[in-house]
This record gives sequence, C-alpha cells and structure tokens, in this order.
Amino acid sequence: MATGMMDKGLYQAPMGLSDLAEAPDMEIEIEDPESVSIEMGDIEIQLKPEKETADTFDANLAEYMDDGALSGLAEELVEDFEKDTMDRKDWIKTYVDGLKLLGLNYEERTEPWQGACGVFHPMLTESVVRFQSEAMMETFPAMGPVKTQIIGATDLLREEAAARVREDMNYQLTDVMTEYRPEHEKMLWSLPLAGSAFKKVYFDPSKGRQVAVFIPAEDIVVPYGASSIEDADRVTHVMRKTENEVLKLQEAGFYADVDLGDPGYELDDIEKQKAEETGMSATQDDRFRILEMHVNLDLKGFEHEDKKGRETGIALPYVVTLEKGTRTILAIRRNWYEDDILHTKRQHFVHYQYIPGFGFYGYGLIHLIGGYAKSATMLIRQLVDAGTLSNLPGGLKSRGLRIKGDDTPIQPGEFRDVDVPSGSIRDNILPLPYKEPSQVLMALFQQIVQEGRAFASSGDMNVSDMSTNAPVGTTLALLERTLKVMTAVQARLHYAMKQEFKLLKVIIADYTPDEYDYNPEEGNRKAKKSDYDSTDVIPVSDPNAATMAQKIVQYQAALQLAQTAPQLYNLPLLHRQMIKVLGIKNANKLVPIDEDAVPTDPVRENQNLLIMKPVKAFVEQNHKAHIQTHMAAIQNPQIVQLMQMNPQAQAIMAAAMAHINEHIGFEYRRQIEEAIGMPLPSEENNKHTPPEVADQIAVMVAQASQQLMQQAQQQAAQQQAQQQAMDPVLQMQQQELQLRMEDLKLKQQKQQIDAAAKADQIRVEESRIEAQKEIAAMQVGAQAAAARDKADKQQQTEGVRLGLDAAKHKAQMAVQMAQRAKRENR
Repeated sequence: MATGMMDKGLYQAPMGLSDLAEAPDMEIEIEDPESVSIEMGDIEIQLKPEKETADTFDANLAEYMDDGALSGLAEELVEDFEKDTMDRKDWIKTYVDGLKLLGLNYEERTEPWQGACGVFHPMLTESVVRFQSEAMMETFPAMGPVKTQIIGATDLLREEAAARVREDMNYQLTDVMTEYRPEHEKMLWSLPLAGSAFKKVYFDPSKGRQVAVFIPAEDIVVPYGASSIEDADRVTHVMRKTENEVLKLQEAGFYADVDLGDPGYELDDIEKQKAEETGMSATQDDRFRILEMHVNLDLKGFEHEDKKGRETGIALPYVVTLEKGTRTILAIRRNWYEDDILHTKRQHFVHYQYIPGFGFYGYGLIHLIGGYAKSATMLIRQLVDAGTLSNLPGGLKSRGLRIKGDDTPIQPGEFRDVDVPSGSIRDNILPLPYKEPSQVLMALFQQIVQEGRAFASSGDMNVSDMSTNAPVGTTLALLERTLKVMTAVQARLHYAMKQEFKLLKVIIADYTPDEYDYNPEEGNRKAKKSDYDSTDVIPVSDPNAATMAQKIVQYQAALQLAQTAPQLYNLPLLHRQMIKVLGIKNANKLVPIDEDAVPTDPVRENQNLLIMKPVKAFVEQNHKAHIQTHMAAIQNPQIVQLMQMNPQAQAIMAAAMAHINEHIGFEYRRQIEEAIGMPLPSEENNKHTPPEVADQIAVMVAQASQQLMQQAQQQAAQQQAQQQAMDPVLQMQQQELQLRMEDLKLKQQKQQIDAAAKADQIRVEESRIEAQKEIAAMQVGAQAAAARDKADKQQQTEGVRLGLDAAKHKAQMAVQMAQRAKRENR
C-alpha cells in the first residue's frame, strides 16, 4: 500500500489533533476590496481593516518620511556599515584562509611540477564533522530538542501544563518548522569553523508562524568594541534576496513600493571561497544585497518625549532595511514592545560561540588549529612528493641518447629500444639523488597531527591505556581530561539554545490562540496560552557531559556509590536515568518510580505492593482508612502464609511498612493542621517562607504537638484499661479485692457503731452525775433555808417537794433517753 511507504515525523502530533471536527463551509464574498463579508451558516462577519497611519505601532515609518530624510539616513547607515566591515577585515582574511584548509575541493598543483600532491590533511574537517555529529545527536534527539521547567511552585496542574508545552514545542520544531533541523545542522557546521554562528528568530507573516534561521558569522556585522549582540549599538544582518522575493514583500506591504533597479552583482571574498570549496564557480550574484540594521535612531517626527511632552533627544531602537547598491530604504519599524514604556530593544538574534575570545566574534578551529592543519598539509604533501620522486625519479641524460617512445613511463614487463651514442646506458643517464620519505619528517608530521587533534578534542582515547578492571572514578577522570574542552563548548551551546528557545516561546505564546486546536492529552484544552506563561523551556542536552560515554560513566559511578549506601539513593530513578542515557525507549514503563504513581484506593495499593510496583501516599487521601486496610492485609493469616513462600517477602514487607509510614506522616500532619487551625506550608513554599513566619509556625506546631501527645496518652491509657478489663484473671482479682473492701467496710462500720454507743453511755453517765449534783445542791439549799427561816418556809415545803419530784422526774427521763439511744445504736 502507498501509505506504508510514508515516513513518520520525528515527533508525534499532540493527541486529539486528528479528532478535530471538520470546519463548516464558509462563503466569502468580496464586493469591495476594502471590505470582506464571511458567512458561516447563520453567522455573517463583516471585516473592514483599519487604515495604517504613522501612529500605528507596526507601521512602516519609511512610508511617512520625506525622500530627503530617507536618503540622508541611508547614506549615514551605509557608511557606518562599511566602517564596521573594514574594522573586521583581518578576521575575514583569517576566515577565508582557513576555509582553504578544509580540503573539500582537490587542488590541482603545477608547482613545483605538474601533478604535484594537492591533498589537504583532514584534521580541520575531521574535527568539524565530529563536532557537528556529536552536537546534533546531543541537542536534537529523535523525541525533540525541548524539555520544560516549571516556574515557581510545582503542583499537578503545572506539571500537566509543562507536559503540554513540551509536547507542543517539540511538535512545532520537528514537524511544523520543517526548516529548523537543516538550519540547525548548518549552524553546527559553521560554528566550529568560524567560532561564531547566529540564529535569527522571528515571526514570518508569509508562513504564518515562527521561524529560526541560521545566519553565518560573516553576515552579522557589529561595530568595533561591541562585547555582545545584546549590547551592540548597531547590528547589521546582510541578506541576499532575489528580485521576486523583494516584490513579494513589497506586495505584502512589508517593504516600501520603490524601484530598486538591477542588483549590484557583487560577491565578497568569503562568498567566493565558499563557492570554490563547494565546487561551484561564482562570478556574480544576481540577488539584491539587503542590509537589515538594528540601530538606535532619533528620527525626525518620531522623537522620544518625556512625561511633559518635551523632546529628550534619546535614540530609540529601530529596524531599518535598505538595499546597499542603490542605498534605498525599504522599511523602518519600531523595535520594542508596544506596551514597553522603557523602549527596550527587542532581541531577534542568538549568538552561538565556540570559544569566547577578546572581541565580539569567538574563536573557531580555524583560529585554534589552523596552523596545525596548514603544517600537517604541508608535511603530508612533502612526504607524498618525496615518495613520488623516489619511486619515479628524474635525472639527466646525454643529448645523443634516444629512447623509443620518448620519456613516457615504461609499463610493467615492457622493454624499449635505446640508441646509445657511446659507452653504456649507465654512462649516458644520471639519476638525481632523490631520497625516500624521511623518517624524521614522518615523526614530525605525526606529532603535529596528534597535538592538533588533542587540542581540538577530536582524538580518541586509546582503549589499551585503560584497564578493564579500572574503577569507574578513574575512567571518569580520564574522560574528563580528554573531553574537557568539548564539555565547555557543549555548555555554551546549551546556553545559547536556551536563549533561542525562550525567543521562540515568546513568539509562540504571542501568536497562539487561547484554546488548543486539538484536545490535549492532559488537562483543560482552554489552557494553551496560560501554559506558556507558567512554564520555561530549556534544551534536552546536558551541559555537564559532552558525549554519551561520559554520561554513562557518570551514572556508573553513581550506581557504585549507591551500592555502598542504598538507603540514601532513589535507585529506581537512578536506573531510569541510566536507561534514558543509553537511548532505550519507554524508560518510564521499564522502570516505574514513585513519582509515576497516582492517587488510588487502598486495595489497589495493596495489589501494587504485592507485585512490587511503586506506591505513593497523597495528602488528600483518607489516611486512617488506608492504614487500617494495609495493616489488615499484613496481618491476614492467608496472606502471611503465602508470603512465607515468596523470596521477595522481606522487600515487599519493607515497602509496605514504608508506605504505611507515609500515611502515618500525612495523618500526623493533618492532625497538626487541625490543632493549629491552618494548613502548613508545602515543601516548595517552605523555601520561600520568611524566617520569622517559620519561627511562629514552629511555636504553634510545638504547642499542637504537645496537645496531641497528651490526647494520645489519655487514649492509650483508656485503651489499656479497656484491654485489662477484658482479662478473666484480672476480673477475679478485682472481685476478690472488692469482697475484701466490703468486709473492711463492715468492720469500719461496726467500729464506728461501738464508738458511738460508748460515747452515748459516757454522755448518759455525765447527765446522771450532773443530775445528782443538782439534787445535792438543792438539798443543801433547802436545809440552809429551813435553818434560817424554818417558820417561814413551812409554807414552801410543798413547793420544794414538788421541785424535788420534778428534778427526779427529769433525771429519770434523761436515764430513759440514754437507754433508748443505746438500744437504737445497737
């Protein structure tokens, strides 16, 4: 089938893209070119574009400036460009000479003789090809060059947004931006040669999307003294455009509609040398030479004003596009964001550097090992020429010596006739004393090649220099020493790609709709624009390792360390990273880790524990229920019996207890939060919590933990008492103790009754004695009264008798009451 021959894209389109519903039929009616009517079913849309003015932010200001001002500005800018070009002429000469050493085109030499060796030593080309291959595999893997990094705190929604951004960016770079990979490979070829290479990132209205094109170093011109492309006062991008391309841009309104005449047909030295190296004969170029200059200007009529409306004379950033041959300005546009009150220059270029140097441009292999390559080329030509002269020597012969066939080389097995004027043939021929290739010259050649390759970090490590039993640390040290230069270059490449991806991200976020055009795999489909706001994009390359071998040795060292203290390492994550470095697909499925787990029910967690799949507790779960379920499974006799036959029983039990401890920790955290009446900061927020706030939280947590401890102690005491109450021996002891307590209580009551009776008897006796005393006193008084006045008291005798009777009756009554109380107490 024909579909079986179709190539698949490097990166899969985001899920849901193929499920888009077909758009309804639209009817577009254009009666007036300035007004467009679009009908979709029952909806009719009228489009009337606003006319562009000089105040329109994206307007081409060249359309609103007089010709005299434009002509003067063009002359000034071209003079500045030519001055900048002259300032770097030595750099250009070195670069042109270095291009000749690539040896991409064989040199036909006529000196010192026709057919002399014209080979170039491939040291320079070998280093460039190796760098391009290694850097391409590192920076642009099959799954895409972009990975994401969350800005700020991490949660599930942000992780899903980051996954969507990573998927969308990789889809854009691998499938939508079809020119990105070829342009990136061109950049990686030019970077090690020239030492600098550039990428230009912008929105292309003709394609309706973002683009990132490679710009060779010779096409970016800056003034002398510029330290970086961001701080350069003037950056000129030299472009070549055909007449048709210019007409398209003029028709689209991007360039002013002016007549440029015929192209200038000029080629610079670098263009000629590149054409020669590719086997082409370039005599003239029929394309326009367009200068796109990013400069700061104080344009008349568009001056910078302060808050009071007064002109400040501050030059603002503009992009001026002009044709160099006719010095005609095609476009002038503002180069800052519309809502930026500071008028900060927008960046469109990314500067890649191989080795940073003293000036703006970096040092490449042409500068670093160009001398080695030139010397190696010279020496190898001398060795080959010496071998040629030694095998086919020339010399002198007498004038009268005639050889049939003249001096054409003699074929193997051929004998020719010779006319000798006199003497022998040997006497008439004198070969010149050519020596065989010198061993000293050969040793010198090998030394130069070795040093050049070592300096360029293109030499391979000899396997014989390493022991198979050498520790991983020793191997890593050797790799670090050998690849130190390339590792630094790789780190700079990583940094520049990060800047490029940031520019691409801004353009994609600016021009992307608020909704996805497809149903994303995760999350809400209306979150596309917000996804880019909370996510940063970075290259997938590792700035700390230049090659796969270096990464593998690093992970091997980590695995060896993990064997000494496995409890300190996340071994599943370490093994997964190792598998990813090896380039094995589906590493997430091969080695699952805790971060892959999702909230699930406790029964599913028990199942995963039994088959040794990773499980993870989440803060929002019912931890008490999970703990009870897990403990019930661990104590289940059937499960315990079956686990005794499992060789992984100890590991399973350890994982189960570790998971239970997770739930215990979350449950304790929940109780603390309930006690203090507020949620505790998350692990990510703890990093940003002020120290004074952290101290206050610590005090509150300490008080809450004491309360929880006391509650737990009380509950433990109650549970212990309840458990003891259920013990039969303890119950019998308690009953016996209760009987003893009742007997003791009865004895105490009897003692109390006896004591009360004795006290009553004492009180009765005291009452009797008091009564007797009263009677005796009354008798004494009566006798005394009778003696004093016997006569007078005779009448009172009856009263006295009655009083005695009453006292006697009272005493009897007291005795009766005491006896009655005594009986009642008994």
